[in-house]
Parts: sequence; structure tokens; C-alpha cells
Amino acid sequence: MAKFYDMDDIITDEEVVSVVFEKAACGVGIDPSSETDSVEVGSKVELPFWLAHELHLRQAVSMNVPTCFDQKTKLEIQADSACVDLRSRCPFFYEFGCKIAPLVGVRTIGPLLLSAFKSRYKEVLTKAHTAAFSAASKHLTILTKEETNLYEAAQSSMTAFKRWRMGGPRFQRASVLGRKRKSTN
Repeated sequence: MAKFYDMDDIITDEEVVSVVFEKAACGVGIDPSSETDSVEVGSKVELPFWLAHELHLRQAVSMNVPTCFDQKTKLEIQADSACVDLRSRCPFFYEFGCKIAPLVGVRTIGPLLLSAFKSRYKEVLTKAHTAAFSAASKHLTILTKEETNLYEAAQSSMTAFKRWRMGGPRFQRASVLGRKRKSTN
């Protein structure tokens, strides 16, 4: 909970994760249609990440790898990462991946995040500097929230650069340079 008031962090923690209970739990009422308020050992349940994380720390559940980090996604990213719609899989793909990687015990999530970001980073910046508005709006629909922030920062940087380049004098003469030195003789 490092970013307590950050809305993006709160939304990331609401991502649903599949867990398997390793200990029985009484009085939890996870399923309202169930006749009992208890969960048996070995039951598979989908919980928000914040709750699954706390239960995992207490060794009550084990987390399964979310579908947004499965083998299918990995193969699609390796094939052509620029065309993969990561937003539909997880709006905060990178942040959620960093949070869940140490908890699920699978060592492939870290390299998947790195390769996805490295290959998509260049594409995001290129589109931010060169794409027309219609092409950019189509491209924005597949970007994650982190990539959208990067895209907007690149566009504002390019706009500021163009404004600087087109506007006024490039160099301003310092007032000190206009004065002459007194002679020491």
C-alpha cells in the first residue's frame, strides 16, 4: 500500500485473481448463493488482488497465474507486440505484473513484462511523434494505462519542442556581455 491515495493503484488492486484455498475458512461468505459461509480446502475462488494478497501473506491461499500473463499472451507478444491489445487483458498490465510476479512463483512474468515494454516502447514514442490524430486514436485503444501516460508525455514534449523551435529568438544575450571592462591602467 505504498500509494494509498493513488486511484491507478486502487484500480490495479481490484484486478481479479484466481486462488486456491489451502486452509478452510469459516464465516467468510464469499459466495452469496452458497448455503454455508465456509470455504473448504482446495476450493477455487476468484478474489480481488488486494484480498488475495493479504490471504497469501497469511498462507491461506495460493495464487494462480492470471490469464493476462499466460502462455498465449507471451506468444502473441513475441510474435508482434505492437498489435497486442494489452488494455483489454489488463488496463494496468505492467504495474499489476510487478505486483503479482513475486507472489505466484512463476519466473516468466518478469521477462514477459520486460520484453513487452522494450518492444512496445519504441512503437509508442514513434507514434506519439509522427501519427496523425485518426491513426493515433486507433493506436491508443490497445495501449495500457502506463503506455498511454508515456504517449501523452511524448506528445506534450514534442509540442513544447515545436513551440520553442518556431517561437522567438533562440539565444538571448546576457546583460553582462553588453558592458565593457574598465581598464586597469
